Amino acid sequence: MRIVAHRMIPALIALLAAQLSLAETTAFVNVNVLTMSTDAVLRAQTVLVKDGIVAAIGNVDDVRIPPEAEAVDGTDRYLMPGLAEMHAHVPDADSDNLDRDFSLFVANGITTVRGMLGRPSHLRLRQRLEDGEVFGPRLFTSGPSLNGRSVSGPRDARRQVRDQTAAGYDFVKVHPGLSSDEFEALAETANELGIPYAGHVPVASGLSTALRLNMATIDHLDGYFVALLPPGSHRSGGYGGFFDVMLAAELESERIAEIAKATAVSGTWNVPTQTLVEQRISDVPADDLRNLPEMKYMPRERVRAWVSRKEATLAERGFDPEIAALAVELRRKLILALHEAGAGLLLGSDAPQVFNVPGFSAHRELDALVASGLTPFEALQTGTTAVADFLGTNTGRLEVGKDADLVLLDDNPFDDIRNSRRIHGVMLRGQWHSASQLAERLERYDSSRDAT
Repeated sequence: MRIVAHRMIPALIALLAAQLSLAETTAFVNVNVLTMSTDAVLRAQTVLVKDGIVAAIGNVDDVRIPPEAEAVDGTDRYLMPGLAEMHAHVPDADSDNLDRDFSLFVANGITTVRGMLGRPSHLRLRQRLEDGEVFGPRLFTSGPSLNGRSVSGPRDARRQVRDQTAAGYDFVKVHPGLSSDEFEALAETANELGIPYAGHVPVASGLSTALRLNMATIDHLDGYFVALLPPGSHRSGGYGGFFDVMLAAELESERIAEIAKATAVSGTWNVPTQTLVEQRISDVPADDLRNLPEMKYMPRERVRAWVSRKEATLAERGFDPEIAALAVELRRKLILALHEAGAGLLLGSDAPQVFNVPGFSAHRELDALVASGLTPFEALQTGTTAVADFLGTNTGRLEVGKDADLVLLDDNPFDDIRNSRRIHGVMLRGQWHSASQLAERLERYDSSRDAT
């Protein structure tokens, strides 16, 4: 009996290998391919994914489908690289909210996130995501933010940058409140060590300093409105409002092209988070935003808090809805000017923040980019090819040899950006998740199911 069992081992190993192969090979058959390198559509293609890598792309009649492959019907559908959310807030690794947020990201085709308020637990979480031990997108994370309360002088700023670099964080997050000396010490140390720094532009330093010191990304278009004020401006008596929107009537808007060109020359990228600002300051009633379909996935107490924050913004002394509308218009002009100048733009919405539900808000940000004047293709590039170029990853393009983070859509998003929401399924690190499987993951977080 021992001899028989011994002889069975090779057969068992072969069987297990075959099962593993079955799980690791996927064929998208007769699909339209959006490589995102160009706006051309490759029609009637078969795309093979093996071991998490795109192994072949070719005409449906020419590409042989391995017998062990899982076939996904791509007829009349569109396959493209997964999207990135480049301004996310990731819960702690042991948070009850983590699976919900990650499931929402993936269900919306977000296969990469940049966590903008990191913590030590994210370092291990980043690797567990990469290894497939935790369900969720790829994670790039900052360390805890450097801000006016966490930094005590230039020497401390340098120390914290060194410590975060040694710990293995992907970048340093800048929050408001740093003095000009602290910011310069942070920037110089980060540049010396080769770690990017990103986030807010300290008021004490201003946009020109951030550009001069090679800030990797400016988020929220922070600092641009102040930079567009005329010399000697009193800044609306000291009230700028949410990201300085109440300064809009004072801006020298004719200088937008000039400041966009300076940004391009500096090499600094921007993550506009336009939907965050528009939803916060627009005249859309808070109750309308509360009733957006995706709000059912968020805890009710959080949605109530979001409503309160919007209402508080609109009730602030000095808030003017007409100036707020002008601010939205000028921010859109700035986004288009940055794009036309060749300054890099990255897709990011700041989720989860006020009315920005993970995943869903990235698609609203795409809408905002198109409303600013980008074509749907150009808007989608901010979440695909641009992200890959900025982060230096093997994702963002649907080409042979690229990592298989993919989204299968039921219609062409180049024709209508809203088609980016029509998700038939998502491939995450080579693993296929159908829309029905993703919907099943989200059911546990659907608060509307609890209504009686």
